[in-house]
Amino acid sequence: MTQIVLDGFTKSFGAVNVIENMSLTVESGEMLALLGPSGCGKTTTLFAICGIHKVSGGRILFGDHDVTDVAPQERNVGVVFQAYALYPHMTVAENIAFPLQIRREKPQEITRLVEEMVQLLHIETLLKRRPGELSGGQQQRVALARALVRRPNVLLFDEPLANLDAKLRLEMRSEIRRIQLETGITAILVTHDQVEAMSMCDRIAIMDEGRIIQIATPVEMYGNPRTAFVASFLGNPPIAYLKAVAKGGQLTIKSADIRLPIPSSVAALPDGTQVMVGIRPENVGTEGDAPICGRISFIETQGRENLYDITLRGGDVLRSIQPVRGDITLHDEVEWRVRSDRLLLFTENGERI
Repeated sequence: MTQIVLDGFTKSFGAVNVIENMSLTVESGEMLALLGPSGCGKTTTLFAICGIHKVSGGRILFGDHDVTDVAPQERNVGVVFQAYALYPHMTVAENIAFPLQIRREKPQEITRLVEEMVQLLHIETLLKRRPGELSGGQQQRVALARALVRRPNVLLFDEPLANLDAKLRLEMRSEIRRIQLETGITAILVTHDQVEAMSMCDRIAIMDEGRIIQIATPVEMYGNPRTAFVASFLGNPPIAYLKAVAKGGQLTIKSADIRLPIPSSVAALPDGTQVMVGIRPENVGTEGDAPICGRISFIETQGRENLYDITLRGGDVLRSIQPVRGDITLHDEVEWRVRSDRLLLFTENGERI
């Protein structure tokens, strides 16, 4: 197992700094997600780690070994791309064996390692097929086997599930995590999908404009986001925000004539303090200590539960997730409640209070 360290990592393209002075440590055996919107620098970071991009400043270390100027083929890194990049004229067995043939491994060792990989990924019946004869999920398994067969120190994933349908994405999320845990390999997942990041990884690093905004476990980041940007990026349906003013130990939402208690976890706010109140859908419903009134403006059935939009006086919208119930219909006026202990407060600039 190998620890990955980015020490003051900087990457420029011409006069444009994409990443500047980034520091990040991925612990041995950990799977970490680089999560963020398109253009935030996560793929650039991944390509620098595997050696595709030459760094403009700083260092990249695998354990105690500085690989900043080491050629990609000498870093012993396995990479699984969004496009599976399988060789179409080769069989599955030949695709998996190719990295070992390049390294001039002995034929019997190649056979042994290929057999080991196909058993790990449950693709024993596909060995004689070519990529064009495989489904997307099967191609992804072959690409993963090819990345692992070289026994890499580090395994990198660049949007590996983006081309799969919903059912296959769910299956491959579990499969990739299972294999990473079984092999104990240090891995980095680049994704813009919060569900992938939260379900597959030990920790998440949320990036924006070339900077890491927060690093934490999925549970910690969801419950204790550092900024409104982080809070908005995790959670589906997303968090809703209401503008409020602190007054007399309460938060007054003038547009909706609502008053909410200031959570006990937040220090007293001076009267007149302008805040954004973040309210997640699971904290709005029939239970809670702070009443809200509004009109049901949208209902989305999701099987075991329904998603309700509640339009407040003034036009703000809250969302609520509840078990399917037949007593609520579109346009009903409701008085529901919010759990004030779960409110997230932010400054007008999006910083957590």
